[in-house]
Amino acid sequence: MMRKKRKRGPIACPCSSPGSRAPTPPPEPRRRPAWTGMGRAAPSCAAAGAEPRRRRLRRRWRSPPLAALLLLLGLGGLPAGYCQQPTQCRIQKCTTDFVSLTSHLNSAIDGFDSEFCKALRAYAGCTQRTSKACRGNLVYHSAVLGINDLMSQRNCSKDGPTSSTNPEVTHDPCNYHSHSETREHQGGDQSPPTYLFCGLFGDPHLRTFNDHFQTCKVEGAWPLIDNNYLSVQVTNVPVVPGSSATATNKITIIFKSHHECTDQKVYQAVTDDLPAAFVDGSTSGGDGDIKSLHIVEKVSGHHVEMHARYIGTTVYVRQLGRYLTLAIRMPKSLAMAYEESQDLQLCVNGCPSSERIDDGQGQVSAIMGQMLPRAASAPAWPGYTLETATTQCHEKMPVKDIYFHSCVFDLLTTGDANFTAAAHSALEDVEALHPRKERWHIFPSNGIGGLMGSSNLSVSLRLMCLILVVFL
Repeated sequence: MMRKKRKRGPIACPCSSPGSRAPTPPPEPRRRPAWTGMGRAAPSCAAAGAEPRRRRLRRRWRSPPLAALLLLLGLGGLPAGYCQQPTQCRIQKCTTDFVSLTSHLNSAIDGFDSEFCKALRAYAGCTQRTSKACRGNLVYHSAVLGINDLMSQRNCSKDGPTSSTNPEVTHDPCNYHSHSETREHQGGDQSPPTYLFCGLFGDPHLRTFNDHFQTCKVEGAWPLIDNNYLSVQVTNVPVVPGSSATATNKITIIFKSHHECTDQKVYQAVTDDLPAAFVDGSTSGGDGDIKSLHIVEKVSGHHVEMHARYIGTTVYVRQLGRYLTLAIRMPKSLAMAYEESQDLQLCVNGCPSSERIDDGQGQVSAIMGQMLPRAASAPAWPGYTLETATTQCHEKMPVKDIYFHSCVFDLLTTGDANFTAAAHSALEDVEALHPRKERWHIFPSNGIGGLMGSSNLSVSLRLMCLILVVFL
């Protein structure tokens, strides 16, 4: 009589240690049959050893914990395909925004540090928001290090206002740069504002808004700028008796009243009196913590800067020796905003032809005109030869551009060594304020606007004339 076969439970194997078997839920109570009749042979140790491994694999894929289930349920409500696409690292967008916020800034203009720190804080905030998605991204980590370095260099605090890529949010009626950004955002002019530079120094040498370089007499009071926002007037006096050489000993600057940004402010400097305040005793204009107009004294009695945020304008005034120099940077749209009756502006149209020493073709006639015969009672000029003047100017200005030649010209004309410093400072002001680096240096051979010569031959000829005049 055959007995009914029963299912076998797990068979213990002497090869397996008790600790190697994975725990399993308690099976149904089964009774092991005393014998199996003609059933299958008992499993081998190798086959029995594979069973615990299968159990361990099953244990790893047990039902997920409650938190994981809740997460999956939450993700179930997201749009299809969301889980297939991991969050992208947006460090490139952060960097692009930072560049757009700082590309128009210039270290020479007013409010640069404040605006740059705002942009840095915005950059830092953007990187923090994308930090998880950028984990392990070398560009991201390099950007974070760069931000920290820049904030340390600029003394930027980590807490404070930030820039916004939406100009409407940060619109400031007394910040010219804010105006230009708002126009761009509203679909107006898409190009950044164009800036112009004008400078006056030395004997005197004038660099106009058009980068034309002229040497003029212009004795007495003359307007450099006279538009709807700013007026600048200079007064020139003779340097050497019996010569047409003049230099500036008085500068008057009027910042005109502008809406709620500032009342009219007048600044006046004369030889040996270069104040760090306006004539009314104030040092700024406008309300609020960030003034729309203010004066900064760089070197007491020798170098003053005026920053007008509301018109995007910066003015440098220096005293070198007995005479003054001037440098101005102003937006083109404002510099050209004047009435027809205001056309006498040296920075706009240059010196009148009757007041120019150079002839626009070369400097030989200019030098001869400068060195008119002196009266018998005129004192002799200090002994500068062409060689010593060239050597002294070359020490300050290794590039032999128009500023170098102006330095030589002034030394041989006046004998005043301070004109070397005036030419050097004028070039420094160009490098600080002129918006186009490729135009910083003007060379006599390029024929721009009445430069001192149009070829090497003309340069040699005028220097020969100087030697003859000096030794007469």
